[in-house]
Amino acid sequence: MNVKGMRVLVVGMAKSGIASAELLASEGAFVTINDKKTKEELPEAIQALEHVIYIDALGIDPIELLDDKDLIVLSPGVPIAAPFAVEAKKRGIKVIGEIELGYLYAKAPIVAITGTNGKTTTTALTGEIFKYAGFNTYVLGNIGIPLVKEAPKTNPEDVIVAEVAGFQLESTERFRAHSCAFLNLTEDHLDRFKTMENYGAAKAMLLNNQVSDDFAIFNADDSLVSNMAKKAKGRVLWFSRKHEVESGAFVRDGEIIFKMDGRENAICRAAELKIPGAHNLENALAAVAVSLPTGVPPEAAAKALRSFPGVEHRIEFVCEKDGVRYINDSKGTNPDSTVKAVESIERPTVLMMGGSNKNSDYTPVFDAFNGKVKAVVAYGFTRNQIERDAKKTGYSSIYICDGSFEDAVRLAKSLTKNGDDVMLSPACASYDMFNNFEERGRVFKELTRSF
Repeated sequence: MNVKGMRVLVVGMAKSGIASAELLASEGAFVTINDKKTKEELPEAIQALEHVIYIDALGIDPIELLDDKDLIVLSPGVPIAAPFAVEAKKRGIKVIGEIELGYLYAKAPIVAITGTNGKTTTTALTGEIFKYAGFNTYVLGNIGIPLVKEAPKTNPEDVIVAEVAGFQLESTERFRAHSCAFLNLTEDHLDRFKTMENYGAAKAMLLNNQVSDDFAIFNADDSLVSNMAKKAKGRVLWFSRKHEVESGAFVRDGEIIFKMDGRENAICRAAELKIPGAHNLENALAAVAVSLPTGVPPEAAAKALRSFPGVEHRIEFVCEKDGVRYINDSKGTNPDSTVKAVESIERPTVLMMGGSNKNSDYTPVFDAFNGKVKAVVAYGFTRNQIERDAKKTGYSSIYICDGSFEDAVRLAKSLTKNGDDVMLSPACASYDMFNNFEERGRVFKELTRSF
């Protein structure tokens, strides 16, 4: 893509927006940066861009900035349906997202992971598989490093493993993955997408540009995901932890098997995985199914599965104090993710839930307890809704914290005894108290280690 001399508006000054502005300016574009926040509210962004020549339009409604623009690049947090983006398209201005811009500069093939839950773990594990196979591997996207930041550095013999979310995919046009995996689809982000149909359609855009020699991998145990296979243009494979599939990854007699073109490869025993829980077995199967069709040898997958320790903020053991273990699952940002965390519980647990609202129903979390959760501490903006949903299920051991996050952690600690766990798995986004789930998890770890 040649942007030299183009007048480009970059909207949203988090990681993706900063990286987009850097790349565009380095390629000779005239860059204008914009965010609803002002310069004074974005000191980190301003510092990161101190070596970049740009026009500062921070704090201005972007609809006022369209007149002379050739291209608009959106950060994932900015909807493609935002009024200014809609108006820009009416005027004939090209509007794309950061991940599309990154794709246009990438030279390496892309292996993409999407779904509601498990994306980060599966992406990180898939990256490890490719590394064990000897590939120069870039693990990018929603996992933390914007695609646009590293894509120009890649070579055709490298591989990019990318975590991609609906927020990113909705603003793509040409983005293509040589191999992609759809993990699951459950209620999430309805504050943005409004309906599950819209949410699923954004995920399915990952299939739009595939061709016959690409691979699309679907969770055979998830009906919403398996229905997406009808839209696939590439070769379809499956993964399942419940039954054998004709092509893809499954479990037979406790062993992970990959099958394609009638040939089977035994990878490793499911019990050898270091990451706990049935959901992580699914993640491992997806990682195998999305990587082996591209030429990765089975032994590389086996080595990665046996050694991969998991990712930060996902059912992460923090410490043990006075016989009480503390578990950080700050990445549990929706009810289904927290259900999976609850299913991994092995000891009596005090569960911390709460945060900002996504218009979610929390009753499935309480329905999943099966006597394993001795108490719930509800905090943050959603605390009263969580309490109401608990009562709908008949669960009564719920404690409301009207104070700070630290107050909530201390309340959870006070409800424990030797042999118990405290698990932070909020089932909510973090934006009422924190900038992101990573900050929330770091604070939780700092507080619990200080007890």
